[in-house]
Amino acid sequence: MLIAMPELMDPNFYQAVTCMSEHTRDGAVGIVVNRVHNAVTSSMIFKELDIKYIDSFGDLPVHIGGPVHINEIFILHSAPLQWEGSLVINNNLALSNSRDILEAIARGEGPSSFLITLGCAGWGPGQLELELSNNVWLTAPYEKEVVFDIPIEQRWKTALRKIGVDPELLSGEAGHA
Repeated sequence: MLIAMPELMDPNFYQAVTCMSEHTRDGAVGIVVNRVHNAVTSSMIFKELDIKYIDSFGDLPVHIGGPVHINEIFILHSAPLQWEGSLVINNNLALSNSRDILEAIARGEGPSSFLITLGCAGWGPGQLELELSNNVWLTAPYEKEVVFDIPIEQRWKTALRKIGVDPELLSGEAGHA
């Protein structure tokens, strides 16, 4: 996971927690897990795609996964991991963007933990490495609780605390030897 440092003022990433799905020499992709669309719900997506849904699944929040591909749907989810368009991240987590997982979620038969997002976060070759060297992000191991269970407005502070950082004492100043 990437945890934004306080001086990262870009509104797309201010106090963001990003669950990374892929990082290669060609770039990186992740999903911001602590931003929610105020004007979009799962029922709107299901209706637009003509997917029948259980009423209780029509009120699911839709997250803002990042500023890249903002009109595309991504599902960050726990097991089962094998859907048509799944990128398996680890033994407990995958990123999917296929209709089959959306239909399963709408029927109440999808993964036990998931985030429906519009958009993702992306970095070009070397961009994330440069941002890390400039002290823009802290890194942390994946924490299911932070990604799926903690209330959205508490995820940034909780992610920091999980790596032993007090958000109230965190400084944006870094030293370089």
